[in-house]
Amino acid sequence: MTERPDTVGFGAPEKFGAHVFRVEIPATRNESVVIVEDYGYRGHEAGIPRDEERVVLPRRIWSGISDITRREFNDRLKAANVLTGRWQSGTNLVERLLGKELCVLAWAAETANDEQLPIIGSKWAALRPEERWWLFSMTVAEAGLPEDVQRGWRRALYYALSDGEKPARGRRRRRPVEQDLFRLPLFGDSE
Repeated sequence: MTERPDTVGFGAPEKFGAHVFRVEIPATRNESVVIVEDYGYRGHEAGIPRDEERVVLPRRIWSGISDITRREFNDRLKAANVLTGRWQSGTNLVERLLGKELCVLAWAAETANDEQLPIIGSKWAALRPEERWWLFSMTVAEAGLPEDVQRGWRRALYYALSDGEKPARGRRRRRPVEQDLFRLPLFGDSE
């Protein structure tokens, strides 16, 4: 039987100095949730900061995405024989790769309305982890700070993951395709 690694939160290594993400959830319901990338020991070396804020989410948005991330992350942690986590007030540690995936979802959802949040969540869940990591890398290269809302890849994430709205009621349906495409009424072709 394999031994479980020592982790805290959502798969974050328990050892000091690991590269992790911190999700700061304030106790009061009207304050924003902050997601921070903590470089651990690598921080303050070769021009790398100790940590960087990646996104600041209004509590309404966080409430809309927190459950899907908890379920997705815990399913993967269980499959890897790692203890599962839950979101709680205060500092929540998230394993480095899961943190990147969380940022992709947060960036896509940060300006969404309540109807778009479930759509964004389901489209995010349909992406493979490797796709999410790639999207994180592309986004963080040009628009990975909290003030970069709706710039570059962050804007693209929003449009790519929120474009699942149902058509409005009363919209005309497309005409059925002609049964015989070689018969065109234009040419007076009749039997």
